[in-house]
Parts: sequence; C-alpha cells; structure tokens
Amino acid sequence: MKLKEIPFTAWIGLAGIALTLICAFFAPYIAPYGETEVVGDVWAPMSAQFPFGLDNLGRDILSRLIYGARTTLLVALSSTVLSFTMGIVFSFIAAVNRGWIDMGLSRLNDLMMSIPTLIFALVVLATLPQNITTLIIVMAILDSTRVFRLGRAVALDVAVMDFVEAARLRGEGTIWIILREILPNTLSPLLAEFGLRFAFAILFLSTLSFLGLGIQPPAADWGGMVKDNKDGIIFGISAALVPGAAIALLTICVNLVVDWLLRRTSSLKGGRGDA
Repeated sequence: MKLKEIPFTAWIGLAGIALTLICAFFAPYIAPYGETEVVGDVWAPMSAQFPFGLDNLGRDILSRLIYGARTTLLVALSSTVLSFTMGIVFSFIAAVNRGWIDMGLSRLNDLMMSIPTLIFALVVLATLPQNITTLIIVMAILDSTRVFRLGRAVALDVAVMDFVEAARLRGEGTIWIILREILPNTLSPLLAEFGLRFAFAILFLSTLSFLGLGIQPPAADWGGMVKDNKDGIIFGISAALVPGAAIALLTICVNLVVDWLLRRTSSLKGGRGDA
C-alpha cells in the first residue's frame, strides 16, 4: 500500500489519533500545570494563560484534558484488547468445534447480550471495588459478547472452506486450524471491528464516568470532566463543552480510520495467504 492511496479523511483520523497518543505518552512534559493543581479562580474564562479556562475547582482544563487522554486511552484500549481476546478465542472455538460447544457458548452469549449493557455495568460497578482494573474487566466482558457474535459469523464462513476441511483430514488440531487457517482469513474485518469497538469503549467509559462509576476523582478523565463542569452550562460557562468536544473528535477520528479500513477490506475473498 502506498501513502498516496490513503484518502484525506483517513489522514485526518490518523492525525487526531496520533495527537491523542502524544498527549497520553508525554502528558507530564506537555501539560502546563499538574493534573490536580489549583491555579486560579473557579470557572475562570479563557485567556492567554489558560486557553480553555479553568474548571469547577480552579484547575487548568487544558492540562487536565492532556492528562485525561492518558486515562481514557489506557482504559478504552485495554478493555478493547481484552474483549477481543476473549471474544475471538471463544467464537473461533465455537465455530470450529460446532455441536454442543457451539450451542453452549452461543446461548451463554445470547444471555449476556439480553441484559442491557449500561444497567449491567452500573449494577456490577456499584457492587465491586471502584478501580481501573475492575472497570477494564467489566467493560471487556460486556463488549466481548459483540465480538463473539461477529467472530463466530466470519469464522463459520471460513470453517466450511476446502482448505479447512483438508487441514482436518490431515489431523490438525483445533488450535492449529484457528491460528493458521481461520485467523489469517478473518483478520481484515476483525481489525476494522476492533476500531469500532475501541470507539464505543471511549464513549462507554465517558458515560460511566459521567454517571460517577468510571474513573474516580481526582484523576482526570474526559467523561468525568464533563460531569464535574456540567453545572457551568447553566451560567454560560463552556468548561464542560471542551472535554465533550474532545470525546466527539477522537471518536470521529477513529471512525474515519475504520471507514477507510472497511473500504479496503470489504470482502473476505482473496484474503487467504500462504499458510
């Protein structure tokens, strides 16, 4: 693939993601002030010293936005990777073995999907200790049901092909068939789905933080920043709109890249490499 083949919209998405990653990795060196440092009056307006103004406690919004990128990306990316690991492993096992294994895993997945995601998360997070590890695990388990459904669908299409049947006749095991035959031929749509699930994870994390069950203060988090400053909207203060815009822009950037990947990999045909 040549760089000139990448559309302009995808470049915009890649630039937005790269900027967020830079903020996440180098937050202590980029941010003008500390994550929890009080530097002025409550809800001070935008100025040369404070480009986005101050929040409800007098902390610099720009600095907390930069630190919040680290927390938001850490939780969203970790939960997405974990959900994909669980979803793909179980869905491929179900697709390859079929029978009672497929039936049991599929019905368990249907049961999990029948429970409203937000309500389930709120109940579990309100019961368990509120920390980042618990948050990541809960988000991953809930999202893995969607990954399972997609993974099983694409794996079933590949599992009935001749080269998979030939591998079974050669006596290859389940793990070998999954890693060498099915996974390479389903990788393209799964990568595109990974981007979508990552975008949904960002939005879901922001929702939980807004409701008070996500990232706990005083740690900076974009959804929590919206919650902390939402009352300022009544008085015409834009402190809550800045992190809200950051969430929207990052989600759009991820979707722009995913749309480009989907256009490039719209079909599984021809996806099989030399195995």
